Amino acid sequence: MKTNLYLGTGRRKNSTARVIVSPGTGKFTINNIASALYLQFNPNYLQTINNPLRVLNLDNMYDVLVNARGGGLTGQAEAIQLALSKALGKIHSNHSNALKFEKYLTTDPRQKERKKYGLKKARKAPQFSKR
Repeated sequence: MKTNLYLGTGRRKNSTARVIVSPGTGKFTINNIASALYLQFNPNYLQTINNPLRVLNLDNMYDVLVNARGGGLTGQAEAIQLALSKALGKIHSNHSNALKFEKYLTTDPRQKERKKYGLKKARKAPQFSKR
């Protein structure tokens, strides 16, 4: 018996998201909690995670089950977007091309810069006093 499950993994900052996409009714669950509740009803985060489905006009055709760990909500939302894009790309090669055109299959390499000794943060120096 073959089940139609499509897997994807995405990373952003310190966040990692594993996504399972299966044919269904459009149910979106993150860590066993409804996506809107998990992302605190923030419209920016909700739009971020739904963009790949919206671009492909697949809003209510697939159920999405997400396991997100690490980082904050911004990193997790962008990791989910990447993981979902990768999973949708496995369904059909045309999906991959459309998502690549929208730059949803590109990993964002930016990370937090480390703090240096003698400084207050990564680049912020203590106030200079001449006397």
